[in-house]
Amino acid sequence: MKVVDLRSDTVTLPTQAMRDAIYQAELGDDVFGDDPTVNRLEQMAAERMGKEAALLVASGTMGNLVSILTHCRRGEEAILGDLSHTFLHEAGGISALGGIHPHTVKNRPDGTLRLEDIEAAIRGDNVHYPRTRLICLENTQNHCGGAPLTPKYTRAVAALAKRHSLSVHLDGARIFNAAVALGLGVKELTDGADSVSFCLSKGLSAPVGSVVCGPKEFIAEARRTRKVVGGGMRQAGIIAAAGITALDEMTDRLRVDHANARRLAEGIAQIDGLAVDLQRVQTNIVYFDLQSDRQSADDLVTELAKNGIKLLHLGAGSLRAVTHYGIEQEDIDRALQALEKGVSTRAGWAGSRHKFRKVKKTRKC
Repeated sequence: MKVVDLRSDTVTLPTQAMRDAIYQAELGDDVFGDDPTVNRLEQMAAERMGKEAALLVASGTMGNLVSILTHCRRGEEAILGDLSHTFLHEAGGISALGGIHPHTVKNRPDGTLRLEDIEAAIRGDNVHYPRTRLICLENTQNHCGGAPLTPKYTRAVAALAKRHSLSVHLDGARIFNAAVALGLGVKELTDGADSVSFCLSKGLSAPVGSVVCGPKEFIAEARRTRKVVGGGMRQAGIIAAAGITALDEMTDRLRVDHANARRLAEGIAQIDGLAVDLQRVQTNIVYFDLQSDRQSADDLVTELAKNGIKLLHLGAGSLRAVTHYGIEQEDIDRALQALEKGVSTRAGWAGSRHKFRKVKKTRKC
């Protein structure tokens, strides 16, 4: 029985084309700048993001850490959302390793930070305060349902930052999802950001790796920062080769993941005992809630796992499902059928108001 793993898009497996590219990759020592495959990936990434240069790093967390440590010195401050990945899920690295103070601003449901709140968070020139150096944005915003930030918003934040002589870092882990959702080129989404990081894994399906992009001088300094945190890799072309394939072949197919997420959310909305805000489902992430005093979300997740369906329990009754490469329409329908059965049999609900029809297989992208 196939396991339908919806916990995250980090569980994707590399395509056969990626495996072939890894096997055939031309290699060298990247710390010396001698790996031609890494050099090619970095050039491609910089061009895609509309930046001068790029740097391969091991993960999205390392990408954000290296970027923020390069922008800020010890004792300085970065403004970021209270639901941002950097604040919630990166082990406090900017503080632990960089001595950088996080100043959080409330994320709105659409993933944005109010411009007025950002401006109010900027410190005045006072010896009692840390110096504000950086504003961090996240696109798509994970905890806001994978919400994409528009170019207009990012440019407005960049203009605010420029007025106050601040920099902007964009955590673009899923920025290609944002581009597909908005029907725009990815360069439009990075315009105004001084640095941007994005993941080759997640929706792009490479097995490992992220890239930081920005001006040449910034990337040169970020390369030193990467070395400090142990990120200098040797024959890293085996990572870069899969990343090149990801950029060449996997960005446009993200629309399939978005369609599957929409199908999943609409099905969940029809199951008694589950609640989902359909307006928040714009990319490949679906947050929903179990509404029952007779069944815990942990019990539901355990029951689903017995049937080969994996979801992420986020606490209380909140659950998350993320669609990705390797998940097909029939997998979504199977997950919905398992959810319907799991909720109705364990919680005593009458069942769903909707029966999920089987779908014809579509051509794989």
